[in-house]
Amino acid sequence: MMSAAAKTCSSRLLLVGRSSSSSNVPSMAARATFATESFKRDKPHVNIGTIGHVDHGKTTLTQAITKVLSAKGWSKAMTYEDIDKAPEEKARKITINTSHIEYETENRHYGHIDCPGHADYVKNMITGAAQMDGGILVVAATDGPMPQTREHILLAKQVGIPNLVVFLNKCDMVDDEELLELVEMEVQELLDFYEFDGMSTPIIRGSALAAAEDRDHDLGRDRVLELMAAVDENIPEPIRDLDKPFLMPIEDVFSIAGRGTVVT
Repeated sequence: MMSAAAKTCSSRLLLVGRSSSSSNVPSMAARATFATESFKRDKPHVNIGTIGHVDHGKTTLTQAITKVLSAKGWSKAMTYEDIDKAPEEKARKITINTSHIEYETENRHYGHIDCPGHADYVKNMITGAAQMDGGILVVAATDGPMPQTREHILLAKQVGIPNLVVFLNKCDMVDDEELLELVEMEVQELLDFYEFDGMSTPIIRGSALAAAEDRDHDLGRDRVLELMAAVDENIPEPIRDLDKPFLMPIEDVFSIAGRGTVVT
């Protein structure tokens, strides 16, 4: 007869043996490596994001930024589908949930939040904007400021985004220089109305789609690099108060079978 203690010991050994033989469970040595590896960041971190009216090119610009910076080894190039992953987003070809990506410039590491522009999903936009240290306002030159352009600027001010940089998108579809200047003036007036400094806010003309498709470098790749240089220069590094109690903004809560509750 095997004693109770022996049975317990045997059961534990059997459990360890099964766990070790499973290809889905890392070995004890591997788990120890995961626990002791340290993450090092040698550049200051800033949270930014794209805001603006629906279909003005926020996600396309996000894709273009990753593509252009990947050529310098500062990012992983992402497709439109990598950013808008949800089936309903792919079906409707609009952003519904906020998407989070990372990339670097020569001077900084960025966490980028791509916000939805549709009026029905403004709650998701607020959730994303509340995490930003600065924003990229995307305005289509073909339309000029639209209802959600106004709403997003107002919300950016209300959630405490201190600085914006403007990307005037789809400039390859507008041949009239006077029309482009008129759109720029409208954007500046709108920024002033909501107590941003419109005259000192950089406005970069370009085409996110041209950059994403690697064509027309004068309006595509070069303008994206100019945009990121403007972001580096005009969005200050936030002061992180490390002496105060830990505070983590919560975006979503999920209940996952076998895992429990996951907070993001």
